[in-house]
Amino acid sequence: MTAPSTFGLSSEARNLHWLLTNLVEEVPGILSVAVVSSDGLLLLSSDETLARARSGPTPQGRGPRGSSADLATVVSGIGSLTVGASKLMDYGPVKHTMVAMDEGSLFVMSISDGSLLGVHGSADCDMSVVAYHMALFVGRAGHVLTPELRSELRRNQETAKGAEHESAGSPR
Repeated sequence: MTAPSTFGLSSEARNLHWLLTNLVEEVPGILSVAVVSSDGLLLLSSDETLARARSGPTPQGRGPRGSSADLATVVSGIGSLTVGASKLMDYGPVKHTMVAMDEGSLFVMSISDGSLLGVHGSADCDMSVVAYHMALFVGRAGHVLTPELRSELRRNQETAKGAEHESAGSPR
Protein backbone atom coordinates (compact mmCIF):
# COMPACT_ATOMS: atom_id res chain seq x y z
CA MET A 1 0.00 0.00 0.00
CA THR A 2 1.26 3.47 -0.83
CA ALA A 3 1.75 5.89 2.06
CA PRO A 4 -0.28 9.12 1.89
CA SER A 5 2.86 11.22 1.34
CA THR A 6 3.60 9.36 -1.89
CA PHE A 7 0.25 10.12 -3.53
CA GLY A 8 0.80 11.75 -6.90
CA LEU A 9 4.53 11.00 -7.03
CA SER A 10 6.33 9.28 -9.88
CA SER A 11 7.13 5.58 -9.61
CA GLU A 12 10.81 6.44 -8.99
CA ALA A 13 9.90 8.72 -6.07
CA ARG A 14 7.54 6.09 -4.64
CA ASN A 15 10.33 3.51 -4.95
CA LEU A 16 12.72 5.75 -2.99
CA HIS A 17 10.06 6.19 -0.28
CA TRP A 18 9.65 2.41 -0.22
CA LEU A 19 13.43 1.89 0.09
CA LEU A 20 13.60 4.37 2.96
CA THR A 21 10.63 2.75 4.71
CA ASN A 22 12.32 -0.65 4.39
CA LEU A 23 15.58 0.73 5.78
CA VAL A 24 13.77 2.16 8.81
CA GLU A 25 11.61 -0.89 9.43
CA GLU A 26 14.26 -3.56 8.79
CA VAL A 27 17.12 -2.15 10.85
CA PRO A 28 16.71 -2.04 14.64
CA GLY A 29 18.02 1.05 16.38
CA ILE A 30 17.50 3.61 13.64
CA LEU A 31 16.25 6.87 15.16
CA SER A 32 16.18 9.15 12.14
CA VAL A 33 17.05 9.04 8.43
CA ALA A 34 17.53 11.85 5.92
CA VAL A 35 18.42 11.97 2.24
CA VAL A 36 20.04 15.31 1.46
CA SER A 37 20.82 16.91 -1.90
CA SER A 38 24.27 18.23 -2.75
CA ASP A 39 23.09 21.75 -1.85
CA GLY A 40 21.96 20.66 1.62
CA LEU A 41 18.21 20.43 1.04
CA LEU A 42 16.21 17.62 2.62
CA LEU A 43 14.83 15.35 -0.12
CA LEU A 44 13.45 12.42 1.84
CA SER A 45 13.07 11.69 5.54
CA SER A 46 11.97 9.07 7.99
CA ASP A 47 9.80 11.38 10.11
CA GLU A 48 6.49 10.02 8.84
CA THR A 49 7.66 6.39 8.76
CA LEU A 50 9.01 6.49 12.31
CA ALA A 51 5.94 8.30 13.65
CA ARG A 52 3.71 5.54 12.24
CA ALA A 53 6.00 2.81 13.60
CA ARG A 54 6.11 4.33 17.07
CA SER A 55 2.51 5.59 17.10
CA GLY A 56 3.64 8.88 18.52
CA PRO A 57 6.39 11.46 18.64
CA THR A 58 10.04 10.59 19.10
CA PRO A 59 10.89 10.28 22.81
CA GLN A 60 12.40 13.46 24.20
CA GLY A 61 16.18 13.51 24.03
CA ARG A 62 16.42 11.00 21.16
CA GLY A 63 17.35 12.07 17.67
CA PRO A 64 18.65 15.47 16.59
CA ARG A 65 15.90 17.69 18.02
CA GLY A 66 13.53 14.91 17.02
CA SER A 67 13.38 15.59 13.30
CA SER A 68 14.99 14.52 10.08
CA ALA A 69 15.24 18.19 9.03
CA ASP A 70 17.76 18.77 11.82
CA LEU A 71 19.54 15.56 10.86
CA ALA A 72 19.73 16.84 7.28
CA THR A 73 21.52 19.97 8.49
CA VAL A 74 24.08 17.91 10.41
CA VAL A 75 24.55 15.48 7.50
CA SER A 76 25.07 18.34 5.05
CA GLY A 77 27.68 19.95 7.30
CA ILE A 78 29.57 16.70 7.87
CA GLY A 79 29.39 15.94 4.15
CA SER A 80 30.87 19.33 3.29
CA LEU A 81 33.61 19.00 5.91
CA THR A 82 34.66 15.53 4.74
CA VAL A 83 34.65 16.55 1.06
CA GLY A 84 36.96 19.44 1.96
CA ALA A 85 39.23 17.11 3.91
CA SER A 86 39.28 14.66 1.02
CA LYS A 87 40.30 17.38 -1.43
CA LEU A 88 42.98 18.67 0.93
CA MET A 89 44.43 15.19 1.39
CA ASP A 90 43.94 14.26 -2.28
CA TYR A 91 42.66 10.76 -1.47
CA GLY A 92 39.63 10.72 -3.75
CA PRO A 93 35.94 11.06 -2.99
CA VAL A 94 34.43 10.31 0.44
CA LYS A 95 32.40 7.11 0.53
CA HIS A 96 31.12 7.12 4.10
CA THR A 97 31.62 8.71 7.49
CA MET A 98 30.74 7.40 10.94
CA VAL A 99 30.60 9.34 14.17
CA ALA A 100 30.35 7.25 17.34
CA MET A 101 28.94 9.00 20.41
CA ASP A 102 28.25 7.76 23.93
CA GLU A 103 24.52 7.44 23.31
CA GLY A 104 24.25 6.97 19.57
CA SER A 105 25.91 6.97 16.19
CA LEU A 106 25.73 9.04 13.05
CA PHE A 107 26.37 7.53 9.64
CA VAL A 108 26.75 9.52 6.41
CA MET A 109 27.11 7.81 3.06
CA SER A 110 27.45 9.31 -0.44
CA ILE A 111 24.64 8.40 -2.80
CA SER A 112 25.37 10.09 -6.11
CA ASP A 113 26.14 13.51 -7.52
CA GLY A 114 26.85 14.90 -4.05
CA SER A 115 23.63 13.61 -2.46
CA LEU A 116 23.98 12.00 0.96
CA LEU A 117 22.20 9.45 3.11
CA GLY A 118 22.34 10.18 6.84
CA VAL A 119 21.27 7.81 9.59
CA HIS A 120 21.15 8.51 13.31
CA GLY A 121 21.26 5.28 15.28
CA SER A 122 20.76 4.44 18.93
CA ALA A 123 23.63 3.43 21.20
CA ASP A 124 22.65 -0.23 20.92
CA CYS A 125 22.33 -0.37 17.13
CA ASP A 126 24.62 -2.80 15.33
CA MET A 127 26.83 -0.43 13.32
CA SER A 128 27.78 -3.06 10.76
CA VAL A 129 24.12 -3.88 10.09
CA VAL A 130 23.27 -0.18 9.71
CA ALA A 131 26.21 0.36 7.33
CA TYR A 132 25.27 -2.73 5.30
CA HIS A 133 21.65 -1.63 4.87
CA MET A 134 22.75 1.91 4.03
CA ALA A 135 25.00 0.50 1.30
CA LEU A 136 22.04 -1.47 -0.06
CA PHE A 137 19.92 1.72 -0.09
CA VAL A 138 22.68 3.67 -1.85
CA GLY A 139 23.19 0.91 -4.41
CA ARG A 140 19.50 0.82 -5.22
CA ALA A 141 18.82 4.57 -5.05
CA GLY A 142 21.96 6.03 -6.59
CA HIS A 143 21.17 5.43 -10.22
CA VAL A 144 17.61 6.80 -10.02
CA LEU A 145 18.40 9.98 -8.08
CA THR A 146 18.37 12.19 -11.17
CA PRO A 147 18.07 15.99 -11.14
CA GLU A 148 14.40 15.62 -12.13
CA LEU A 149 13.71 13.23 -9.26
CA ARG A 150 15.54 15.47 -6.79
CA SER A 151 13.33 18.39 -7.90
CA GLU A 152 10.21 16.27 -7.44
CA LEU A 153 11.30 15.17 -3.96
CA ARG A 154 12.08 18.79 -2.97
CA ARG A 155 8.62 19.91 -4.12
CA ASN A 156 7.06 17.05 -2.14
CA GLN A 157 9.01 18.04 1.01
CA GLU A 158 7.93 21.69 0.60
CA THR A 159 4.30 20.64 0.13
CA ALA A 160 4.43 18.41 3.22
CA LYS A 161 6.07 21.18 5.24
CA GLY A 162 3.39 23.65 4.14
CA ALA A 163 0.62 21.22 5.08
CA GLU A 164 2.27 20.64 8.47
CA HIS A 165 2.39 24.41 9.16
CA GLU A 166 -1.26 24.82 8.14
CA SER A 167 -2.42 22.00 10.43
CA ALA A 168 -0.32 23.34 13.32
CA GLY A 169 -1.86 26.77 12.97
CA SER A 170 -5.48 25.63 12.69
CA PRO A 171 -7.68 25.41 15.80
CA ARG A 172 -8.54 21.93 17.00
